[in-house]
Amino acid sequence: MSIPTPHIAAKTGEFARTVLMPGDPLRAKFVAENFLEDAVLVNSVRGINGYTGKYKGKTVSVMASGMGMPSIGIYSYELFNFYDVDNIIRIGTAGSLNQDLKVRDVAFAMGACTNSNYVSQFELPGTYAPIASYDLLKKAVDVTEEMGIHYKVGNFLSSDTFYDDSKGTMKWSKMGILCVEMEAAALYMNAARAGKNALAICTISDSLVTGEETTAEERQNSFQNMMKIALEIA
Repeated sequence: MSIPTPHIAAKTGEFARTVLMPGDPLRAKFVAENFLEDAVLVNSVRGINGYTGKYKGKTVSVMASGMGMPSIGIYSYELFNFYDVDNIIRIGTAGSLNQDLKVRDVAFAMGACTNSNYVSQFELPGTYAPIASYDLLKKAVDVTEEMGIHYKVGNFLSSDTFYDDSKGTMKWSKMGILCVEMEAAALYMNAARAGKNALAICTISDSLVTGEETTAEERQNSFQNMMKIALEIA
């Protein structure tokens, strides 16, 4: 496959070594406009906005992943394998499965369980456990503690289904799963296969325990703590 790819129009060298990856293209736009200096739009194919700019003198990129493992699977694969990106930091939202993880808290995915069949493509003779880059995770925790932000580190569930007909998502909580989202496991698998680094940082947008939730506008434009953490470690 050549550059540009079927899904990304950027040219060689237009992405930084570290890419922040929210699900929502408008959240990518928000990060670029509010945190990056001299941000340039390097991709807009299918409305998946990608920007490169400066944060405290460092070149950083931010590009949306879309929703779900198939979508982030495509974009992270192309960034890792064709644009020479070394680090992808997901900055997304998740639903809490833990009574101590409240709306607007920050959570880090040390690992990512999944109900997806994404791993089958690698033809492994067993069960694979997708995990974060330890270096990125440690840096993120250190920065978060310096900032005095409430956080939890643990295992996520990356689900293929948002509307779960079996109503079984809460069952994962008995195994200590912190929260449910839809992308981290595929990102971690792609990073492992490419020999690159990945970390998922999520803000809790709703709680399956208490029923509390945030609005679409809040998810798009707020949740700035996770953005600042990701930018500091980029």
